[in-house]
Amino acid sequence: MIEIIREAGIHLPDAVFESAAEACFQSYGLKKPATLCLTLTDDAGIREKNRDFRDKDEVTDVLSFPSLNLSPQNTFDENSPASLSVWDAEQKAFYLGDILINVDRAREQAETYGHSFFREMTYLFVHGVFHLLGYDHMNKEDQLSMRQQEENALNKAFTSVSDEELLAIAREARSFAYVPYSRYRVGAALLAKDGSVYTGCNIENASFGLTNCAERTAVFKAVSDGNQEFEAIAIAADKTAPWPCGACRQVMSEFAPELRVLVTWDDGKVLESRLDQLLPHSFLTFTEDQNG
Repeated sequence: MIEIIREAGIHLPDAVFESAAEACFQSYGLKKPATLCLTLTDDAGIREKNRDFRDKDEVTDVLSFPSLNLSPQNTFDENSPASLSVWDAEQKAFYLGDILINVDRAREQAETYGHSFFREMTYLFVHGVFHLLGYDHMNKEDQLSMRQQEENALNKAFTSVSDEELLAIAREARSFAYVPYSRYRVGAALLAKDGSVYTGCNIENASFGLTNCAERTAVFKAVSDGNQEFEAIAIAADKTAPWPCGACRQVMSEFAPELRVLVTWDDGKVLESRLDQLLPHSFLTFTEDQNG
């Protein structure tokens, strides 16, 4: 179990970090139940922690604060007073410590290294977990040992958001729908190319024309956050297959004409199509054709 504190805006599901933590524990060979706290912060937040706890006025990408000095040869022991001091009775697990990830720096590094934000965030989290487990990189030998553990864990962790996870996020987003008139709840989960996931729900209005669909809510959130490249969208509803309306198809086509579209509803059925099949002649395509 991971407690996640989101001080900075980020659109990665909790399950990404849960999966990565489990992969770390398996690679390490940790047999005891363990929990930790992850704080997602920004440049200012991590600079403050560096000043307060490390006496360094600097911005870094990740910080780890272990609860105990662990090693593969020295893990939690129920008979040890030190281990018992970090036993979390509510979670029924040993408390490993705290990790802080600087989301601002993660975005910069993802662009510098030429891989996704999703990949960079997963790596920084895995790196932080192994610090909690007693690994370090003060010399070359320790660095190689830690790097090997990180690679093992990353190979076992999520490499991308699965369709099943995206559908689950859409179903969760459905619960926030504001539908006093139709009573028809819809949730959407939009997967960006960098691994971020943006959620949306349908929001109705007494002036019916002002109602906004779940798909457009998710797209507008993503674009307003600076993200315009998308791979897939999952849409969940209560009773019938929630294929997007014409307005939503046109809006999504503006950014991702070949977007994968997954729909699901209460009986658990899942159907898939592609946006250019749902909207073969979008306004953008029509305009381009007319201009030669």
